[in-house]
Amino acid sequence: MRIALVGSGSMGIVIGAYITKAGYDIEMFDSYEANVEALQKNGAKVVHLEDDKTFTIPVKAFNIDQMSGIYDLILLLTKQTANAVVLPHILKYMNENSIVCALQNGIPEPSVAEVVGIERTIGGAMMFPATWLEPGVSAETGTYESFKNSAFEIGEVGKPVSDRLRKVGEILESVGKTTLMDNLMDVRWTKVLINSCGSGMSAALNCTFGEAVDNVKSRACEAFIAKECLDVCHAEGYKMIHTGRLDFETLYWNNKEELKKVMDAFVMIYSTSKGGKASMLQDLEKKQKTEIDYINGHVAAYGKKHGIATPFCDKVVELVKEAENKKGVNDMSYVDRFDDLLKGYEDVLV
Repeated sequence: MRIALVGSGSMGIVIGAYITKAGYDIEMFDSYEANVEALQKNGAKVVHLEDDKTFTIPVKAFNIDQMSGIYDLILLLTKQTANAVVLPHILKYMNENSIVCALQNGIPEPSVAEVVGIERTIGGAMMFPATWLEPGVSAETGTYESFKNSAFEIGEVGKPVSDRLRKVGEILESVGKTTLMDNLMDVRWTKVLINSCGSGMSAALNCTFGEAVDNVKSRACEAFIAKECLDVCHAEGYKMIHTGRLDFETLYWNNKEELKKVMDAFVMIYSTSKGGKASMLQDLEKKQKTEIDYINGHVAAYGKKHGIATPFCDKVVELVKEAENKKGVNDMSYVDRFDDLLKGYEDVLV
């Protein structure tokens, strides 16, 4: 099977390195020339918290304009903001049997399918954190055990597990545990919740996932964001799944006692990835646009569709876009911008 990995950033370097290490025929593509040059010259380096798991491996890396021939599988890891350009481009390197596996944030499958066809589209969520260090180098910022035990959850829109999904699962299994799902949209909404809470607050406040949950006010905001995500998910006709150590449906709350329990749950959720930081924050550090419209903004947009208020997601979008506009980052003091939304819950913030 001939594989193209399109988007060799923080996640792409990790995935491409492991698939290469397993002996598959994979080519890695990126539009950032310095990254391509580093991958070509030095190979892909994956840094783990456990030093003995860190490795570097030679890879086949090219500029995205150097794609050629037909690929059986295209792993799509670019940002959704690039889809309008990237999808028509990769279409030229597909035949009727080619598969695009969208491993992007948010819920990209509908827009991918509009271009390549639903019959050639599968997708899934990446369940591990990674942080870009420098061209050609990425850090997997969770524990090695958690990374290997829960890496991907993949499926097809409205279809049961198929032979082609199993084939893609076998390849991704070389990275880490890959679960095949027949409820892809449930998986996607669960990852939207995870990203809206952890990544949204990380980008809005310029902090790691651990720093976001260590701050009681920020942790409360994550619990409110989770409730908004669940409300909108349910209105769309889907439900959260059990992944890792948690049934994400249990993050729904109705009173202050339940809110406290959900806040405690976020400490557990990020216990194995406290040092990680959102890819959106990494974008802000590089003075680039983020995917906030496809994460918290996605929840807000579907909230409006169903008449559901999403003030905490709205505030995260506001803060991240402020940082985008000033081409910089915020700081933890910006958590005070949520104070008006938290009125009446001061007794919980202790």
